[in-house]
Parts: sequence; structure tokens; C-alpha cells
Amino acid sequence: MLLKLMERLARTMAVLGGLVLTFLVVLTCLSVLGRGLNTLGHSALLTGISQSTADALLATGIGPIIGDFELVEAGVAFAIFAFLPIAQLHGGHATVDIFASTFPHWFNRFLVTFWEIVMSAVILLITWRLYVGMEGKMSNGETTFLLQFPVWWAYAASFVAALTASIVAIYCAVARILDIVTGRSHLPHSEGAQH
Repeated sequence: MLLKLMERLARTMAVLGGLVLTFLVVLTCLSVLGRGLNTLGHSALLTGISQSTADALLATGIGPIIGDFELVEAGVAFAIFAFLPIAQLHGGHATVDIFASTFPHWFNRFLVTFWEIVMSAVILLITWRLYVGMEGKMSNGETTFLLQFPVWWAYAASFVAALTASIVAIYCAVARILDIVTGRSHLPHSEGAQH
């Protein structure tokens, strides 16, 4: 039951992260296309061929999307934290186990549990510092340069995703400990990339 809740929470956050990334890809493509068409409208090639076509293209107001990089910066930060819960729950982090294959099974289980606890602690630390940073941005009223939206909005979105990652990380750490104590698996099959 608790595993299903964690799975649902992690998947929901991953879907939100995917939607944000999709939006950012479309935004970036449109901005690059607009910048390219604006450059074409100002180019000697197009003005030499047809000044009226160049003027008509520029009259549309075509150009890069103002503040696109500010949105990309905020959105990518959110997406990174949004994908963290699903990666944590399914053991999707890359691991390098040069010597682990030579260790006994019980020792490998101990190592996995140890690193799960360490990773959970790191996620909690990052979440806490993100919250402190968000409070700082809220109190000083800092805004982005072009779009003038408060910087704390991006911190808040990332904090919500990091908080979700913290909840899932704590669950995973406890589940790994229970795996050792009970001998039963409390987590979905690990899908981590091993190198």
C-alpha cells in the first residue's frame, strides 16, 4: 500500500517534470526559429533578393522569445528535482561496482542499504538548503532580469519536487533497512545503470 503511494507520487512528479521539459524544448525551438528568421530578415541575402519580403518578415515582429533562457533555467531546475523521486524509488542512479561482484551477497545488500541512507541524507540536505535559499529570495524580492518574475517562484517549484524526493528517499532508506531485517523486498526491482 505504501509502496503504491510512493510509486504514484514519484510517477506524478516525473510526468510533471516531463511536461515541463517538453514545454522548454518547444519554447527553445520557437525561440531559435524566431531568432533565425529575424537574422534572415536582416540579412544582405534576403534584402538583396527582395527588400519588400525582408521588410514584411521583420514587420511580423518575429524574433527570439524574450526571457527564454530565464524560463529554461527555472524549468530545468524543477525537472531535475522532479525526476529524482522515480530514480530513487527504482534505483535508477548510475552505479560503478568494480569490486562489488566479488563480494558476498549479504555484503552487497549492506552496501546498497548504506548508500541508500547516504543518498537520502544528501537529498534531505539539498531540500533543506533549497528551502533556505527560497526564503532568502522571498525576503530580498529579487526578480529575473527580463521577465521580472520573482526568483523565489523557481525555488518554490524546485522545493516542492525536492520535498517529494525527500519523502520517497526516506521511504527507500527505511525499505532497504527492512529488506535486511526481514529478508523480503520492499522496493520495486532496481533498474539502475551499472558501469
